[in-house]
Amino acid sequence: MRVIDENGEQLGIMPTEDALARARTAGMDLIEISPTAQPPVCKIGDYGRLKYEQSKKDKDTRKKQRHVELREVKLRPKIETHDYETKARMAERLLLDGSKIKVTIMFRGREITYQGFGRRLLDRMAEDMIPLATVEREPRLEGKNMFMILAPRATPTGPPKFSSQRETEKDPHPADESAETKEPTRA
Repeated sequence: MRVIDENGEQLGIMPTEDALARARTAGMDLIEISPTAQPPVCKIGDYGRLKYEQSKKDKDTRKKQRHVELREVKLRPKIETHDYETKARMAERLLLDGSKIKVTIMFRGREITYQGFGRRLLDRMAEDMIPLATVEREPRLEGKNMFMILAPRATPTGPPKFSSQRETEKDPHPADESAETKEPTRA
């Protein structure tokens, strides 16, 4: 086995018994670093210290990891426009917080026969959230619930597309203004 001493210097290839004897005379342990290498690599060092440093590294990596949470937004197939927009804003906020979203359509009673409404509603939600999220799981029916899962994008491409359909729209055929300002003709 190839042996490395406590200072990081290579001692060369030696039998296991000699490496163990050297580690004991130094008051240290013989730690196997790479068992699959040819020949295996071992290091003379303090095993307790090595475990401590490894646990510190693991703790730091766990601290830097972002924990993704699965949150749920529930809808009904007969949802009104304003209620949908409220739920869409909630979904937007959750996605911006970094959570995954499970969008669920709950069918009650005979509503289950109109699965197309639920599918269109989920497709609309996915389309509205395109700038913020990707569809992780396509819409699927399980029992009386249809759901899909949206995952947040690493870099959002803009605000969501949903907008109020009740916004004041301009009349496509405005009344002729000149007719209003003309004085009526007397006959």
